Amino acid sequence: MSEDRHQQRQQRLKEQVDARIAAAKEARGILIIFTGNGKGKTTAAFGTVTRAVGHGQRAGVIQFIKGEWPNGERNLLEPHGVEFQVMSTGFTWETQNKASDTQACQDVWLHGKRMLADTSLDLVVLDELTYMLSFGYLALQEVLDALNHRPAHQTVIITGRGCHRDLLELADTVSELRPVKHAFDAGIMAQQGIDW
Repeated sequence: MSEDRHQQRQQRLKEQVDARIAAAKEARGILIIFTGNGKGKTTAAFGTVTRAVGHGQRAGVIQFIKGEWPNGERNLLEPHGVEFQVMSTGFTWETQNKASDTQACQDVWLHGKRMLADTSLDLVVLDELTYMLSFGYLALQEVLDALNHRPAHQTVIITGRGCHRDLLELADTVSELRPVKHAFDAGIMAQQGIDW
């Protein structure tokens, strides 16, 4: 491709991007969902938290399912003012007790509702929330109400597989991660600093 043709193509692309930027007039928080069966949903959410904190914004994190084992993201972000609330029972397939898992979910959800009403928070992550809905630990309508009544400037990220269609419809941005290949499937152990 000649230099002239390349320059013309890049100029057309620039004009299209500039037009889209000029057309975006609304300033408000958004609902982002990272879903799908691929690895990286929580990692994507924490990348956004890191970016927000780096810009001086305040963030809070609710972690459903994860448990209380060492957490690299928490180790890094908590000293920078990011509040973490973690569901105490960890992976629900370990406990296999619906009553205690439901109670643990409800307990951490109280912090989630508080964060979603907190005007000082610019970003709230509800990590693995989708499972809480599919397992019946949380009522969908209660989650939708909290999302719909949050401060207008607040962005929320929800992660997890099998996201409910009502959340997908409410979301402003949805990314679906698709598995192509995973080291665990080849018998490689999860690694601290890479996988958690």
